[in-house]
Amino acid sequence: MSLSWSSKDHKNTSQSAAAGQKRLRNDAGNKVTVVLGAQWGDEGKGKVVDLLATEADMVCRCQGGNNAGHTVVVDGKEYDFHLLPSGIINSKSISMIGNGVVIHLPGLFEEGDKNDKKVFDFHQVVDGLQETERQATEGKNIGTTKKGIGPAYSSKASRTGLRVCDLLGDYKDFSTRFKNLVHQYQSMYPSLTVDVEDQLKKLKEYAERLRPMVRDGVYYMYEALHGAPKKILVEGANAALLDIDFGTYPFVTSSNCTVGGVCTGLGIPPLNIGDVFGVAKAYTTRVGIGAFPTEQLNAVGELLQTRGHEVGVTTGRKRRCGWLDLVIVRYAHMINGFTAIALTKLDILDVLDEIKVGVAYKLNGKRIPHFPANMDVLHKVEVEYETFPGWKTDTSAARKWNDLPAKAQNYIRFIENHIGVPIKWYKIHIGQKELNNYGVFGNKYRQEIYDKTKNLLFNGAKAVMGKIWTGEEKGSDPQPCGEAHALLRGQTLIGQDGRLTRAAAQGAPAASPGCCVCQRSPASGAPCSQCERPACSSCSRQCSGCSGLCCSVCSVIDYSGPYDEVLCCSCST
Repeated sequence: MSLSWSSKDHKNTSQSAAAGQKRLRNDAGNKVTVVLGAQWGDEGKGKVVDLLATEADMVCRCQGGNNAGHTVVVDGKEYDFHLLPSGIINSKSISMIGNGVVIHLPGLFEEGDKNDKKVFDFHQVVDGLQETERQATEGKNIGTTKKGIGPAYSSKASRTGLRVCDLLGDYKDFSTRFKNLVHQYQSMYPSLTVDVEDQLKKLKEYAERLRPMVRDGVYYMYEALHGAPKKILVEGANAALLDIDFGTYPFVTSSNCTVGGVCTGLGIPPLNIGDVFGVAKAYTTRVGIGAFPTEQLNAVGELLQTRGHEVGVTTGRKRRCGWLDLVIVRYAHMINGFTAIALTKLDILDVLDEIKVGVAYKLNGKRIPHFPANMDVLHKVEVEYETFPGWKTDTSAARKWNDLPAKAQNYIRFIENHIGVPIKWYKIHIGQKELNNYGVFGNKYRQEIYDKTKNLLFNGAKAVMGKIWTGEEKGSDPQPCGEAHALLRGQTLIGQDGRLTRAAAQGAPAASPGCCVCQRSPASGAPCSQCERPACSSCSRQCSGCSGLCCSVCSVIDYSGPYDEVLCCSCST
C-alpha cells in the first residue's frame, strides 16, 4: 500500500478545516450494553437480560462457564440457562459465547437440546477431588459448583488448556495434547480415572456439530461493532464479589466477573463499552462459605430464604440470606462504574415490620472507609445499619413508581443516594414482562410523552394561528398571509397538517438588523440556515456536518469525540 500527499491535498484539507467541516476522527463504532451482578451472584441478571434482549441484535457471554445459573419465564414456561446466553430465547438476536468462557461441550448441547477454552469431563472430576482435598487438609472447602471451572481456567493459565479452535483443527495433534493434559492431572490426582479413547470419540462427534457455529471471535465482534448500527448486549455471569481479582478471595470463581472481563472475554475495546447496568437484590444472598457481614441466622434470614425461593439454579443449595449490604454494592460500583442499577425482589420485603440496610463497617469500634481485601478482617467487622419502617403493603401488582407506597419509595431513594447511582429498574419478578421500572420500557414512555406533547403543541398552534393561515384547513402546504408574513418570517411552525414547516421567506423582514441572539451587535453575513434569522459573527457557528452557518441557538457542541464538533439542529438529530 502506498500513500501520496500533495500541496493540493494540504490546501483542500486546510480549507475544509477553516470552513468548519467535519474532521476525520476514529469512529468508535457501536456501544455495548453490559449487565453485571453487584453482589455475590443470583441477583436476577438473567431476567434483566431477557427483557433487554427483546430489542438486541446480539447477546453475548464473556466469562465463566456452566457454573452460572439464570432463570427466565416466557409464556408460563421456565427456562434455566447455565452456559447459553439468556437472550437466545429471542429468535431475532444472535447469541455469542466469547473466548473468555470455558465450555463443557456435553453440557452445551444438552442445554441446547433441552430448552472457548474447553471444560472436559475430567475437569469436573478434578474439581470435586480438589474440594475433597481441601476439606481433608484445611478442614474447609471453597464451596465450588464442581463444574470444572477452576481446573479449566487453571489449564488456561498454565498454557496447557485446549481451545475450540484446537478441537476443530488437526485432530491428531488435538488428541496428543488431550492425552498429555489428562496425564498431567492424573499425576496430581492418582485416583483420577479417564477413558481417554471414549472421551476423544465423543469430542470428535461434538466437533462436527460445533463446526458450523464457530467464528473467529475477534473479527466477528469487530464487524459487529463497526458495521451497521447494532444493539449489542453482554450478559455477565457470577458477580463482582466473586471476581477472581476483586472478590472475597479465595471464596470466588475463577474468572473476571467485572467489566474488565467483558473486554478480555469478547475482544471489545474499552472505548466501546456503553451502559453498565448493575443488578442487586433488595437484600443480600450468598451461596457457599465465606464472610457475609449482613447475614441473618435467624427468623429474618429464614423468611427471606422462603419468600424469595432462594435456592441455587446450578447447585440446588439453599442460599444464605441477610440484609442489603450497601458497602459491597458501592464497592462493586467503584470497580464497574455502573450507569444504573436494577433492584430486584423488592416485594420480598413487603411483610417485614422493619428493614435494615448495612451502610458501613466498623473494626474495633471505628468505621473503616473501604471494603477490606483481607478476609480475616471481613469476618471481624461489625455492620452499621440504617433502619427503615416496613411498608406492610403488597407491591406485587405495582407497575409504576407512584404505585409503590411512600416507605418503599424512600427505601429506593436512600439506596440511590448512598451508592450515587440511579436505580433504573425495580422489583423484577421471575416472569418475562414483569419488570417495573422507569427505564427498561423508557422508549415506550418517552414515545407516549412525545405523542402527547406533539398533540398539545399542534392543538395550541392550530388555535392561535388558525386565523392567519390561508387555504384549506388540511392543506398540504399552508402559507401565512397578511401581517403574518412579517410576524412569522424565519420561524419554524406547526402547520395545520401537523407537519413542521418553515414560514415563507417573502414579505417584510420580521427581525431587526441586529443579531437575533445577543440583540446588541449588528448582524453580518448570511442568515442562520436553521431559523433564517441574521446573527453577528460572535453568535454564528459553522456546522461540522453540513457546513451550514447557524446561530448559537440553533446549534450544539458535541463533546463525545476526540474533537469538539459544532452541529446544527438538523445534523444533531
